[in-house]
Amino acid sequence: MPDLPTPQDAAEAALFTESWDAVLSYADLCTSGADPATELAGEAFALGIQEARSAGSGPMRGPARRVLPVIPLLLTAVRTTAAAWEFAGRGHRLDPDLRLWLNSEKAARYHGMPLQRPIALRGLRDLQEADAALLWLAEVEALPLPVVARRLGLDPAVVSGELAQVRGLFRDRCHRNHLDTPMAAECRSYARLLDAVTRSPAADTPEDLSRHLATCVQCAEAAACLRLAGGGLPAALAGGVIGWGGLAYLERRRRAAEVRLGAGRPVAELEAGEPKEGASKARLVRNGLLAAAVLLSLVALGVSMMPMGGSGHDNAASDDADSRPVGDPAPTLSSVGAHPSGTPSPSTRPTASSTATDPGDKNPDTEPQGTASATAGNSPGPTTSSGSGPGTTTPASCDVTYDLVNQWPDGFQAAITVTTTKALDTWRVAWSYRDGQQVTQMWDASVAQDGSRVTATAADYNKNVAADGSFTFGFLGTWDNSKNSAPYGFTLNGAACE
Repeated sequence: MPDLPTPQDAAEAALFTESWDAVLSYADLCTSGADPATELAGEAFALGIQEARSAGSGPMRGPARRVLPVIPLLLTAVRTTAAAWEFAGRGHRLDPDLRLWLNSEKAARYHGMPLQRPIALRGLRDLQEADAALLWLAEVEALPLPVVARRLGLDPAVVSGELAQVRGLFRDRCHRNHLDTPMAAECRSYARLLDAVTRSPAADTPEDLSRHLATCVQCAEAAACLRLAGGGLPAALAGGVIGWGGLAYLERRRRAAEVRLGAGRPVAELEAGEPKEGASKARLVRNGLLAAAVLLSLVALGVSMMPMGGSGHDNAASDDADSRPVGDPAPTLSSVGAHPSGTPSPSTRPTASSTATDPGDKNPDTEPQGTASATAGNSPGPTTSSGSGPGTTTPASCDVTYDLVNQWPDGFQAAITVTTTKALDTWRVAWSYRDGQQVTQMWDASVAQDGSRVTATAADYNKNVAADGSFTFGFLGTWDNSKNSAPYGFTLNGAACE
């Protein structure tokens, strides 16, 4: 996989951090496994960033043609790169349904005559870059408006009104593009009626128009973009701009937003930003540790009252503890992904933020006890870490591989793969750093860090792991540029790993 371009400035470094998670999420939908997903995301990310730079969009602004906002631009680069894989003989690494789509007329619409392209794609491209970014972040990425305002440098007090205006502008652009599209006489005869019906939330769709929309893809796409009421705009945007997998991507981003931001958090806390968020997370971690300590004390008391010589009861208790669900610490706002292998990925904050897990890693977690550490060093490469502490007489039920994917002055990217011998209905992986490293971004998991101890907790969509299965998650971190030793003391759900 080629190296990603080096960020040109702090604004572009922040852009890399904010966009990578979205690119990797869509690439994972498009491929047949974790490794192809990372490779596809890396190639597409490099392609998209180069296109953004040449067009002068976002922080890389210049007197150039108008293009899509950065995230949808990168997602279309994933689609373009996947098509290149298919026609270069690498299609076996792609999702089979995507391969069928790439070889159909549906895919040809995205690269054919401009007037034949999806209405949503043309409408979003016709907006000013800032307006299009506001619409995409709020509707598709499902970020709360205070977060969108902070990311785009807008006034939180007026961002809701601006979003309403942008929705109206998007509708107008889509209506104009629909009228400009070459269409059959029947479709054109319904154009005025379609505009009128979709303007009013209370208007009923006439029966003949309803029948037409059920059979005409072009007019149905236009109706989805023109009807702002009813909650269908996000699906129209995702499906029209991304193409294949747009609705699945939309659902993933909604779940990711819920994991990162938590349910029912007050808007005031969101507006305050990450510091309050980190404090809230620290409180949750401390409360969790306190509850765990009480639970362990009760278990120890029960064991001390058992008759000696019966190991069967001890094993049963241990199995029970491993299968018990573990609370998910509240994730943070800055859950934007990490960079692929070879990516000089910037880290923006010393505090932990969101995490991710790659399907294909397994690990049952145990309580950290003095541990043997993975290889220490400053060069990228996978290392296997043992978490067995002194006094451990039975082999651990999980194996951990720590892979330092890449590092650069003051930052690094790593991935952790866990293999577990037991089936899990949730997981929590913890480890310790020796040299003051700080995790700044994580994907496929939520992250909390207390001093040198880091804890990654499963997301809802990857918490179930089969026996003898594995899972993977990746993250970005910072180091002081003097030593970046591998971590030690790995545990899975409190149990030491090898």
